[in-house]
Amino acid sequence: MRVVIIEDEPLAAQALAALLTRLRPTTRLLASLGSVEEAVDWLRAQPAPDVLFCDIHLSDGNSFDIFRQVAVDAPVIFTTAYDAYAIQAFQVNSVDYLLKPLQAAEVERALLKYETRHPASLPAAIENVQRLVHTTPRARFLVKYGQVLKAVPVDQVAYFLAEEGVVFLVTHPGKRFILPDTLDQLEAQLDARTFFRINRQFILSIGAVQEIRPYFKGRLVLQVAPPVAEETLVVSAGRAPAFKQWLDH
Repeated sequence: MRVVIIEDEPLAAQALAALLTRLRPTTRLLASLGSVEEAVDWLRAQPAPDVLFCDIHLSDGNSFDIFRQVAVDAPVIFTTAYDAYAIQAFQVNSVDYLLKPLQAAEVERALLKYETRHPASLPAAIENVQRLVHTTPRARFLVKYGQVLKAVPVDQVAYFLAEEGVVFLVTHPGKRFILPDTLDQLEAQLDARTFFRINRQFILSIGAVQEIRPYFKGRLVLQVAPPVAEETLVVSAGRAPAFKQWLDH
């Protein structure tokens, strides 16, 4: 699968490229472009990719300016923090519209939708589904405790927290351990029935959620245990329906 990513946040582009490579090991990233101008120049000069992953707000405009300047035949999967452009997005050759922070399961569904519409990609889709079905969720985590190593069973984990580039495992009693994994890597290794990623910084276990309160504009505020110091945990309006569904299963 030949991919072009249009994203003005380098870290977000790198994370998406890594996620695509994990979900589809044969992915070939042709270009990562950070502006309307770059994207227009590249698309005019190069053959169309198999699929475009496209943020909407870019450094010099929005991505719809690209499609006004150059004909784009490739299917597009939009990735954005805003839900206000969904109708406009589907006026372009759009496959899906994903709200940030991106979740591996949602990207996987978008890829399957793309592959279903493009039969040449079906063998890769079938292979990927088979691989996912046979993946066993993580059962424990090896952590350093003082001068020794210990294994923390997954049922002792309250949540995973990313702070300033460091990922911590936090247990129900409130002990914190540093992990070498990223949250994207952990998300793919955890049982989705037990863990849910509410944003870029947190993956919560079902046992950590103590209270849920409605917030402005369809968002949710969570109280968790152990509590997170000086932090308000907010589930975005775009993630709230999936979060409620997860709680109800």
